[in-house]
Amino acid sequence: MAKQKPNRVPATSVAGEVQAGLLAQLGVIADIYWNSPVRNRLILFISGVFGIIILTSVGQVLLNRWNVPFYDALSRRDFQAFLDQLMVFFGIAAVLLVLSVGQTWLNQMTRLKLREGLTRDLIGEWLVPRRAFKLSNSGPIGVNPDQRLHEDARHLAEMSTDLGFGLLQSTILMVSFVGVLWALSSGFVFNVYGYSFSIPGYMVWAAILYASLASWLSWLVGRKLIKYNADRYQKESELRFSLMRVNEHIDAISLYRGEADENRRLGFDVDSLLASIRLLVRALTQLTWVTSGYGWITIVAPILVAAPVYFAGNLSFGGLMMAIGAFNQVHDALKWFVNNFGAIADWRATLLRVTSFRQAVQATDAMNSIEQRIKFAESDRDQIILDSLKITAPRATVRLKEKHAVVKEGDRVLITSEAGIDRTLLFRAIAGLWPWGAGTVTLPANKTIIYMPRLPYFPPGSLREAMSYPLGKDGFTDEQLVGALHELGLKRLETMLDFSARWDRELSDDEQQSLAFARLMLHKPEWVVIDESLDAMESDAYDRVVAVLREHLAKSTIVHIGREDKNDHVFSTVLHFVSDPSGHGLEEEGLLGV
Repeated sequence: MAKQKPNRVPATSVAGEVQAGLLAQLGVIADIYWNSPVRNRLILFISGVFGIIILTSVGQVLLNRWNVPFYDALSRRDFQAFLDQLMVFFGIAAVLLVLSVGQTWLNQMTRLKLREGLTRDLIGEWLVPRRAFKLSNSGPIGVNPDQRLHEDARHLAEMSTDLGFGLLQSTILMVSFVGVLWALSSGFVFNVYGYSFSIPGYMVWAAILYASLASWLSWLVGRKLIKYNADRYQKESELRFSLMRVNEHIDAISLYRGEADENRRLGFDVDSLLASIRLLVRALTQLTWVTSGYGWITIVAPILVAAPVYFAGNLSFGGLMMAIGAFNQVHDALKWFVNNFGAIADWRATLLRVTSFRQAVQATDAMNSIEQRIKFAESDRDQIILDSLKITAPRATVRLKEKHAVVKEGDRVLITSEAGIDRTLLFRAIAGLWPWGAGTVTLPANKTIIYMPRLPYFPPGSLREAMSYPLGKDGFTDEQLVGALHELGLKRLETMLDFSARWDRELSDDEQQSLAFARLMLHKPEWVVIDESLDAMESDAYDRVVAVLREHLAKSTIVHIGREDKNDHVFSTVLHFVSDPSGHGLEEEGLLGV
C-alpha cells in the first residue's frame, strides 16, 4: 500500500526568505566554518597552500628569467651555454615538481575538510528536533533535502577549493609578473615615422586591456548560466526523488500493473530535466565562442604586442621570449575569470542552493509566528490537559469536542473521530509537530513521553539496535530483548538479534507493529501517545498488545488516537475529534506552502 502523502503546512517565510546576495551567502558559509571543528585544520591547510603558491610564483619568475640566457644561447649556437642552462632548468623544474605535488595533496585535504565541515553542519541543522519535519512540509525546498545535503555540499566544497586556490594562484602570479613585465616594457621604444617614444608599462596595459575585454564579453554572454545551473540541479533532484518514490512503492505499483503509468510520469521529469540541460548546453556553447576564440588569439597576442619593438631591433630574441612568457603569465592571471566563468556560474548556483537550504532550515524555528497557533505549556501535575483545542488542517478546521479534557496519570484514553477526519493531525498537535490552530496543549513536566506514529520507524542495522532505538545497541540485555519478542509473538526473531536488515521490508505490517510495541515494552515510558497503531492489527497480534498494555505497562498512561474500542474495555475514557464548520483551512487562508 502506498504511503500517505504528508500534510502540507504553511511555508510562511521559509521557502522564500533567503538572503540572495553573494556577500550574504558568503557570510553564511564563513559562519559555518568559523564555528566548525575543522576550522583549525582548514586554516593550516590553506596557509600551507598559500606558502606553496608563493614559492611556486618565485620559481615561475626564475623560470621566466631563464628564457633570456637559454634562447640567447640557442640564437648564438653556444652549445656549452645551452647545456648549462638545461641544468638550471632541471633544477628549477625539480623544485616546482615537489611544490606541485605538495599543493595537490593540500588541495585534496582542503576539499575533504570543507566537505566535512559543511555536510556535518547542514545535517546538524536539519536534524535539530522538529526542524526536518517542518521543513519537509514547507514547500519545494523541503521535498528532497538529500540532494542538498549530499550532492550540493560535495559540489560546493570541491568547486570552492578549486576556484579559490585558482584565484589565489592567479593573483599571486599576476603580482609577481606585473613587475617583471613592467620592467621589460620600459625598454620598449617605438619608432613611427621618424619619431621615437615609449609607453611606461606598455605590455602590462596591453595585457589588462586584452583580459578585461575578454572578461566583459564572457560575463555578457555567460551570466545566464547561473540561473540555468540552478534550474538544472533542481530538475536533477526532482527526477532523483521520483525514482526513489517509485522504488519505495514498487510492490504496490507492480500489483496495480502501473508500470506504464509510472513510466509516463517519470518521462515528464526526464523531459523537464532535458529541457533544462538544453538551455544550459546552448548557453555554454555561446560562451565557448568567447573563451575558445580568445584562447586561440592568445597564442599570437603577446607576439603581436611585442613585435614592433623586436623588429625595430630594440629587443633580443631571448628578451622577446621572456616578454612573451611574462605577458602570458599576467594575461593568464587576468583572464582567470574568462577561463572559469562556466565553473563560477555553477559554483554560484550551488552556493545559492546550499545557503538557501540552510537558511530555510533555520527559518523553520520561526514558522510558529502566525497569529492562530496552538499554545504549548508544561504542568507540574501528572496530567495532559487539552483546552479548547482547534487544529487548522489544510482544507478545514477540526477540534476536540470536549472543551476541557484532562488525562490523569494512569488513565487509558481513546480519542476517536468522525469519518473523513485526519486523526494524525491531533497526534502531531499533541506531539508539538503541528502548531497551527488554537487552544492549549499542556503536558506533564519532566516526564518521559513516547509518541508512536501509525507507521513505526526502525533504523537500518541489527534487530538489537531497532528494539533499543534510540538508546543504542547496549540499551537492553539479551534476556530482556528475547522476553519482549516472546510476549509479542515474535519468537522466530530471537536468534536474529545481531542480524542487520531493512526491518520495514523484512517484516509484515503486523510484525512491524508488534515489534514497535516490543520496543515500547522495553522502554516502559510513563506516558504513551499512540496514533492508530492498534486499528489495523489482526486479532491475535492485537490481543498480545493489549496484554502487554495491561500487564507490563500497567503504570503507563496511554492515549490512543484511533477507532472505537473493540469491546476489550482497554480504555476507560473516550474523547471525540470532530469537524468545525466555522473554521477555515490553511489553503483558504493562503498559508499553505506548495
